Amino acid sequence: MSVTTPQIQASRTESGLLSTRPVWLVGILATLAGAVVTEAFALVARAAGVPMEAASPGAKEAAAIPVGGFFGGVLFWSVAGIVLAVVLARWAKRPARTFTVTTVALTALSLAGPAVAPHTATSTQIVLAASHVVAAAVVVPLLARRLAHVRR
Repeated sequence: MSVTTPQIQASRTESGLLSTRPVWLVGILATLAGAVVTEAFALVARAAGVPMEAASPGAKEAAAIPVGGFFGGVLFWSVAGIVLAVVLARWAKRPARTFTVTTVALTALSLAGPAVAPHTATSTQIVLAASHVVAAAVVVPLLARRLAHVRR
């Protein structure tokens, strides 16, 4: 009879669940989780009084960010991440590492957008930048764990 601790059992279960699902499916599930968490973060910021109005480069004034806007943004931008993960799973020598390095670099680059958003309150710029980090903190590790189980 073997004895396993709950921690070991949980680790085996998590590993098994991720490793047996297609990369694209893990990507979709990770994206949905990231979108929900990021939208919840934005709702907390709204409740705290952060003005949810931002302007794109070249805009004359800020426009309201609707409720659900963060959710939709995560869905939209995560499509590229899912495609990247699928491609790396197929052709990369070390897909998990390559995915993590690439997505961390892209997340860092994405912080420039909120930093230069014209006609946007500083508090909103901070929330926008933080939301990029929040989304990445949910989506990237889940996909990277799946990619770590790619067999050649």
